[in-house]
Amino acid sequence: MSVKIHVVFYSMYGHVYTMAEAIAAGARQVAGADVQLFQVPELVPPEALEKAGAAAARKAFAHIPLIKPEQLVEADGIIFGTPTRFGNMAAQMRNFLDQTGQLWFHGKLIGKVGSVFTSTATQHGGQETTITSFHTTLLHHGMVVVGVPYSEQGLLNMTEITGGSPYGASTLTGGDGKRMPSENELAIARFQGKHVAEIAAKLAAK
Repeated sequence: MSVKIHVVFYSMYGHVYTMAEAIAAGARQVAGADVQLFQVPELVPPEALEKAGAAAARKAFAHIPLIKPEQLVEADGIIFGTPTRFGNMAAQMRNFLDQTGQLWFHGKLIGKVGSVFTSTATQHGGQETTITSFHTTLLHHGMVVVGVPYSEQGLLNMTEITGGSPYGASTLTGGDGKRMPSENELAIARFQGKHVAEIAAKLAAK
């Protein structure tokens, strides 16, 4: 039986996109999983992106299609990725979710699996608050919220600074944004993608 998984992300400098690819790779390990990556529309003017040094980085994922709210209905599981903005999701992701009112009104996402991953500049920059506050929106939609259980041993890694929590995969970018996701963080992301796809497949089979 096939199961559809959408990985929907916003990325400014490429960190979340890198994590999204790992999430998708994990989901594709599940037999019958049809996994698609989407990004939400940008709100920052091109000249501001250029000034922030993000324009060049965004070229790496310019080929990823933009998603429309109604496309969420097609998926059995949706894994959202967003960088942290002061302990909350980025405005680009919030803007997209704010357009899902009609889906909520008609109960179109009820029973679908929802999961979240993120990135922060610093070790305590709001990774957990971003994910758990994101869950509030998923619960309003009636989604089945899935995180990362401790069967993923990467969560217990104490030998290095690393992202990842039972709420979802995450990465640390460093104050200058030069740090890219570590292998431990990517392993947690792959686990999350596989875990979500497995649960979505079980629910879709009922």
